Amino acid sequence: MGDITLNAILKEHAFTAGLVDSQISKLTALAHQVSFEENEIILVTGQQSKNFYLLLSGSVSIEVGAKAYTVWIQALGPGDAFGWSSLLEHQDTLFQVRAREKSTALCLDGEALSALLRQDSELAAEFLRRILHLVAGRVQATEMRLGELCGVRMPKKS
Repeated sequence: MGDITLNAILKEHAFTAGLVDSQISKLTALAHQVSFEENEIILVTGQQSKNFYLLLSGSVSIEVGAKAYTVWIQALGPGDAFGWSSLLEHQDTLFQVRAREKSTALCLDGEALSALLRQDSELAAEFLRRILHLVAGRVQATEMRLGELCGVRMPKKS
C-alpha cells in the first residue's frame, strides 16, 4: 500500500478526519496496514502495548479479563481506534482486544507516534483530545457492561 493510499485512508478515517494535510502526512509516514484473523488476540491485558490502531474493516472486541474469566465490554468497527495505552510510557494494556472476524487496521508505532506528538504541539493537542474521547468511551462502555452484569438497566449515554 503506497503513501498516497495511506494518506487518503487517514484523511477519511473517523479518528483522523479533519486533521490538516501536513499532520496527515506526518501520520502517513508512521502507518502501515495490518490484518488480523478471526479470534486473534491483538492486545493482551497487562502487557505493554506498542502500537496504536485505526480499524479499517471488520470488528474487534474490547474485553476485560483474568485467568478465570473474560468479559466482553465493547465492539469496535471501521472508523474506531484502539491501543491508546501505547502512547503512555510504561503503561500496561488495560483492555484485551480480540478480532471478532477477519479485520484490517492501520498500525502506528506508539513510540514513534509519541515522539511525533512531542515535536508537534498542535497535532499533539488535537490527537490527545481525540484520545480522551476514546478513553471516555471505554469508561462509559465498561460502566454500562458492569451495570448489565449486576442486573441494572443502564441508560444509554450520548
